[in-house]
Amino acid sequence: MRGVYFKGNRELEVTDFPDPTPGPGEVVVRIKASGLCGSDLKFYRDPPEEALKALGFKDFSERGVTEVPKIVAGHEPCGVIEELGPGVDARAWNVGDRVMVFHYKGCGYCDFCRTGWSQLCVQGATIYGATAHGGHAEYIVVPAETLVTLPESISFSAGAAIACGTGTAFGAIKRANITGADTVLIVGAGPIGQAAIQFAKALGCQVIVSDVTEDKLATASRLGADYVIDSTKTDLIEAVKEFTKGRGASAAIDTSGVPAARRAATRALGTWGRIALVGLGGNIDLDVSPDLVIKQISVIGSYTFNNVGMGDCARFVADHDIDVDAVFSDRWNIEDAGKAYVEFDKQTRGKAVFEF
Repeated sequence: MRGVYFKGNRELEVTDFPDPTPGPGEVVVRIKASGLCGSDLKFYRDPPEEALKALGFKDFSERGVTEVPKIVAGHEPCGVIEELGPGVDARAWNVGDRVMVFHYKGCGYCDFCRTGWSQLCVQGATIYGATAHGGHAEYIVVPAETLVTLPESISFSAGAAIACGTGTAFGAIKRANITGADTVLIVGAGPIGQAAIQFAKALGCQVIVSDVTEDKLATASRLGADYVIDSTKTDLIEAVKEFTKGRGASAAIDTSGVPAARRAATRALGTWGRIALVGLGGNIDLDVSPDLVIKQISVIGSYTFNNVGMGDCARFVADHDIDVDAVFSDRWNIEDAGKAYVEFDKQTRGKAVFEF
């Protein structure tokens, strides 16, 4: 089969890998779509030695490891079951079933794993697309327990988005207890922010969106945002206060990971507001008394979702006819992976996906 692996230093290779064979409890999935995610860019951009450290090769030089292992990239796989391994219960899964892959596998026994949060496994998690073969290939072999049903009304590309970015937006909405009574500020109108707009609007929220890119703000408006703010031209806090008649937003989701944006989003909240931090990296610098304590603000870290939440997200999308495909700006063939990642690395457009 053909697949993509990251060599480091913004180099990748599309090459041949052996077709996978399922072991006990495993399935082979024929990939129909595999999303490109911003968190992939760390492995794409990093020099090989940093990639090796991230993969667990802390003493790689002493062990004679000089190249990044040929691991298929991509942690947003979606497709159909091609083959069942021994012991997979046919009452649960059958060849031809449409599935998404929850891209983490833990020990299966700790409390985190047993509640579907295998990325938090106390023994450490396998991450498909990072520490094990992922979705940027024609096939993937995974434990049957990682599969989540893809409803018939949802495209495979949308299913790939739900497998990470769109699901992460849904998880943040849930973590922040957002309801239709909220005025929600979404900071960062990339793919996760765009999905958050759609979910918040489906719940009946008023939605304010802030970004620094004109095209992304235009997309936010098309997706239903009630008010968009270019924070390079307008003071975010003052704009939110003006729109809310001085009350401030009741909830916020930061997908930017930018310290100044996080600080402004927190300060744009009204009393009893809560903010879910989704964007990775960076920090947050606040004056604790006026910014948090006196206003009774809740700051919530929101890290992806569990496998049950992934299914909940897919059903919500299907039940509310949410157009997840609207977040895609680029659709690629896997043989064009080099060009695809050069464009995606610019981080100026929407979601990208390989379609098979």
